[in-house]
Amino acid sequence: MVTSNGRPHSPLKSWLGVAVITASLFTFVTTELMPVGLLTPISVDLDVSAGVAGLMVTLYGISAGLGVPFIVAWTRRVNRRVLLSVLLAILALGNLLTAVSTSFVLVLTTRLVMGFANGVFWAIGVSMAMRLVPGRLASRASAVALSGISIAAVVGIPLGAFLESLTSWRTTFLIWAGLSALVFLAVAVVIPSLPSENAVPVREVFRLPLRNRQLRLVMIAVTLYVLGHFGAYTFIRPFAEERSSASAAFISALFVVYGIGGAAGNFIAGHTVTRSPRTSFVVACTGLVTAMLLLLTIGQTPPGLILAVTLWGVSFGAANLCQINLMLGAAPDKFEAAMSINTLGYNTSIALGALFGGWFADTLGVDGAVWFGVTLAFAALLVTIGTRRMTATAVGEDELVTTG
Repeated sequence: MVTSNGRPHSPLKSWLGVAVITASLFTFVTTELMPVGLLTPISVDLDVSAGVAGLMVTLYGISAGLGVPFIVAWTRRVNRRVLLSVLLAILALGNLLTAVSTSFVLVLTTRLVMGFANGVFWAIGVSMAMRLVPGRLASRASAVALSGISIAAVVGIPLGAFLESLTSWRTTFLIWAGLSALVFLAVAVVIPSLPSENAVPVREVFRLPLRNRQLRLVMIAVTLYVLGHFGAYTFIRPFAEERSSASAAFISALFVVYGIGGAAGNFIAGHTVTRSPRTSFVVACTGLVTAMLLLLTIGQTPPGLILAVTLWGVSFGAANLCQINLMLGAAPDKFEAAMSINTLGYNTSIALGALFGGWFADTLGVDGAVWFGVTLAFAALLVTIGTRRMTATAVGEDELVTTG
């Protein structure tokens, strides 16, 4: 077997490398979204409101989004294995500092730095997985790597909430610091040398959406649904506690249900996206809107919460896979540049979604944050429906990222 960097590797080592990339993605995703499941105890311990505590997600997303095109371009000559190792070292140290800090300002500063590392990983991680295997297996490798998102939703975030219920939120971040260090060691042992490929200067990254109308339309839809999702989802724990008096144990179970739904949505979309990415995305956005409306109408009861959160997880899991296929379909020959733009839009939307959702939560109550989510997800749905063509006709079924 020969990888795309021209060096021979056994099938076992190649797929072990893909597994390590998947573990890296799992660690980055759980670190980014861990405050969602721990928002209440963090806000109480650090003496800030839930809306202000949501800035832990906001600043992380801002740096992850805005910094990635520049950092990826500036490091375009750096070996990708070396770069990934540096990113994981930053993640481990950042989680450690978060765990021991008694200052919310220091926590925010630390999260800001960690966000830069997160954004760069999103731009290079999937392409690294694809380079570890022969070209004909690249789509499968990317799908395996992206499954780290579902694993994080099913295991990571619920586990973090569960650990907090047994110990404290600080212990949870301390454990994640150790996990980041273990993945760092795995990269050093398993991942082969991967010299940089296909990286482009900053100006070329920013020119891509200006020249590519299709890419612009995809990014508008992605920005809207991610804004809506995280504007509401960031405050799902305070909503459950206020509206249904949910216990910490029930909330942990709720996040597990959401994660299982996300994995199911990812799996379902993996089979539908090859036939019609646009239709799959429309259905996913419709599911997001419906789930949030269910939360507002029947979320005061445990069964209602479970139903709404399950549909939410399925829909968001499907939407994530669909939007990546739409992005790659819009710019198949500019992989890292397209992923840089995707990361910029996606993570900036996470940041702004948490920020605006926090404002609505503090001003109008947590229901306001959910209504904000409904509005933006519905806007994404309208944009997608009104767009005749969001995928390139030149992209064949075998070029799409699927779960199989």
